[in-house]
Amino acid sequence: MMYRATAFGTQNRDLKPWMMAFLMVLSLTVVAATVSLLVYFLVSGQKMEYYHGTFKISHPLDNNNSGQKNTYQFKELQEISEILVDEIFINSALSKYYIKNQIVRLTPEEDGVKADIVMVFQFPSTGQRTVREKKIHSILNQKIRKTRALPINVSSVQVSAMSSSTGKLTVQACCGKRVAPLVVNRIMSGELAVKGAWPWQASLQRSNIHQCGATLISNVWLVTAAHCFKNNANPRQWTVSFGTTINPPLMKRDVKRIIVHERYRSPAREYDIAVVQFSPAVTFSDDIRRICLPEASASVQPNSTVYITGFGALYYGGESQNNLREASVKIISNDVCKQPHVYGNDIKFGMFCAGYLEGIYDACRGDSGGPLVVKDLKDTWYLIGIVSWGDNCGQRNKPGVYTQVTYYRHWIATKTGL
Repeated sequence: MMYRATAFGTQNRDLKPWMMAFLMVLSLTVVAATVSLLVYFLVSGQKMEYYHGTFKISHPLDNNNSGQKNTYQFKELQEISEILVDEIFINSALSKYYIKNQIVRLTPEEDGVKADIVMVFQFPSTGQRTVREKKIHSILNQKIRKTRALPINVSSVQVSAMSSSTGKLTVQACCGKRVAPLVVNRIMSGELAVKGAWPWQASLQRSNIHQCGATLISNVWLVTAAHCFKNNANPRQWTVSFGTTINPPLMKRDVKRIIVHERYRSPAREYDIAVVQFSPAVTFSDDIRRICLPEASASVQPNSTVYITGFGALYYGGESQNNLREASVKIISNDVCKQPHVYGNDIKFGMFCAGYLEGIYDACRGDSGGPLVVKDLKDTWYLIGIVSWGDNCGQRNKPGVYTQVTYYRHWIATKTGL
């Protein structure tokens, strides 16, 4: 269907003088009303404000347990703290202004754990920040006194205003957070990932050609698969790019160092992990952000929903793609994956399967080294797997096999300090 444009001015000769005057007055009235509305919204508009809060969680250690095992794992402590602060402000006089909170640091101390938190509000432009700061502190202080969720030292509660730039950067620097909505389809012949959906995804390239995926774990470190470098581990011949397209890249960096696991030997598939250092460091933003690394003791239950992303081929034997794709898959238990009709004894230590025994949804050539991630109840994302190997792509009873990040968590720490 085609639309036709109207030619203004062709009927003006038929308008009477009083009609012209009426139309002019009407036009001026509309313009005045529009200007008034713009001024109103500019003056009374809302802006994002950031506040830094601290409090101490007293005695989180169970001294009755040999070795003083933590009653709360740090990850659980973070989740409980964030949920607590959410509840405090959602049920307060500031509920309509409250956006979210984020624990940015947990620091062990002699008599407990100190929590640093950033709270985000959207207040009208009018009003004094000092007044709002006192109100936030008062609400946090009073409500924490009544909580039984955590043993918090009330006298330790402090709140201070942050500049918008500092607050935003602090939130962005936190791992495993993303701004894009979660809309997932299959990697193989599926839909494209939206901008900013997977800000930790990277592309490892040799001679500007995509070879493997990788995952950002700090502002200078990536984790990927060892087999990506079985033919060439010279860092000078590799680059890394970020963003949802390879060309043009959102950002590009030179690889400085490649550390392949010392015990990796091709064509064997064990120890299929490597870390890559690049330079210069990236600045975190909504589009580039690091993933969280799980604790070595963390586990994900079979049948849990997890997510894979990559620039890999859409079918077996195909070419890598310019646009990032995504898929949701399920964790498959080792008992199932080690059955003779699946992979049998090929599943070794430090490996696990994810996908569907029916096939179709899978990683493929070019996805190697890329992330398999899972989110917790607070929408924080963790890297649990690295795309490693599989029989063909999306075949029945041949799901994807992944390097288990928790198994190599100590190795990652010794190489990167993370």
